[in-house]
Amino acid sequence: MEHKIIFAGFGGQGVISMGNLIAYAAMAEDKNVTFYPAYGIAMRGGTANCSVIVSDESIASPVIASPTVLVAMNEQSFDFFIGRLQKEGLLLVNSSLVKKAPERNDIRSAYVPVNDIAEELGNGKMANMAMIGALLKTTGVLKMETIFKTMKKTFPEKLHKFLDINQKAIEKGYEAASTH
Repeated sequence: MEHKIIFAGFGGQGVISMGNLIAYAAMAEDKNVTFYPAYGIAMRGGTANCSVIVSDESIASPVIASPTVLVAMNEQSFDFFIGRLQKEGLLLVNSSLVKKAPERNDIRSAYVPVNDIAEELGNGKMANMAMIGALLKTTGVLKMETIFKTMKKTFPEKLHKFLDINQKAIEKGYEAASTH
């Protein structure tokens, strides 16, 4: 099993945090993992993406030319990375912000309204956690319990008061996801 995941969006959407959480959780499950963040010119509002590879085998390079999974949190990221997604790959889309469909019929996709889920829970900043839930359901890359345990280690202590609500966001994203 190997998942080559690109998380992409704009600064402030928690794109790097998603990749970081997946990377640490993968290590907790004794998987091989690489994590490679990339920032645009400005952190808030500029582009941000990160590449995460989770594998049962050794990983030769952290560079992902052609991901097996693309998580597109905004339309700009959708447009930029969709052509790189592998044939038979999985496209996870934040349908709260991205309204277009891919022009490809050789991939699977899941449109999840993660911003709407986060807003319903009372904090729009949790859209990334709802997307983590969708990722877990559609790929089986990691166990949800591992993610929950890892959150305590990867989130700064000042954010620990939000662990329960973030777990709810992950669960809601998991429930909302289905592939086509």
